[in-house]
Amino acid sequence: MEERGAHHVQSLERGLAVIKAFSAGAPELTLSDVAKVTGLTRAAARRFLLTLVDLGYVRTDGKYFSLTARVLELGYAFLSSMTLTDVAQPHLERLSAEVHESSSVSVLEGADIVYVARVAVSRIMTVTINVGTRFPAYATSMGHVLLAGLDADGLANYLERAQLDRLTSHTLTSTAELRTELAAVREQGWALVDQELEEGLRSVAAPIRDRGGNVIAAINVSTHASRTTRESVIEDMVPPLLAAAKRIENDLAVAPARAGRG
Repeated sequence: MEERGAHHVQSLERGLAVIKAFSAGAPELTLSDVAKVTGLTRAAARRFLLTLVDLGYVRTDGKYFSLTARVLELGYAFLSSMTLTDVAQPHLERLSAEVHESSSVSVLEGADIVYVARVAVSRIMTVTINVGTRFPAYATSMGHVLLAGLDADGLANYLERAQLDRLTSHTLTSTAELRTELAAVREQGWALVDQELEEGLRSVAAPIRDRGGNVIAAINVSTHASRTTRESVIEDMVPPLLAAAKRIENDLAVAPARAGRG
């Protein structure tokens, strides 16, 4: 078990674990579901859930629990202070207008990518994507770019902890296959994911680097497979995508140092 300092407040850790148990794929959970996901006893899970209900972060109909919009307050201060978000937004708008598709910027947090900026042209996924939405890194183009930007130890740590579930018939679920793909992404400078996260969804992503050349975020364009081919994505979308990434990097280079936190 990981060593914790004397300052560690276990109840806070458990309360956050209860909040994180909810996701786009599981927006409603029963008491038993929460206990199973968090590893808490039913009694403990019930206390945390009811406390969160009292505080307004969770709602319940007596059987199912779900998060309320108030949880956005927890991340708002961080997101609103991120220079990366402010810098990227106009470039996403320009990119989306150019390719007529949705575009986004995300960062890597644990095993997931987290959206920090987005311009939606049309809805092409079964779930709505907003700032703060999370998806597993291994199944997304931005995730491939961000994972390819990790050092050897960082990638090894990710692969050791990641659970590569088969989300579609195209999803890479082999560590060896994923390593091979990430090596190719690292070499070519961009990533194309073809229906690995959701059937019908194609997306291409490029890295956003800080002044030191470290990958701090990823930018992507997503489209539906019914209206594009892999070849057209590469030919028509990769060049403007790379140009947008470069413009964001140039703006970040003259932005406050806190932009590197993105």
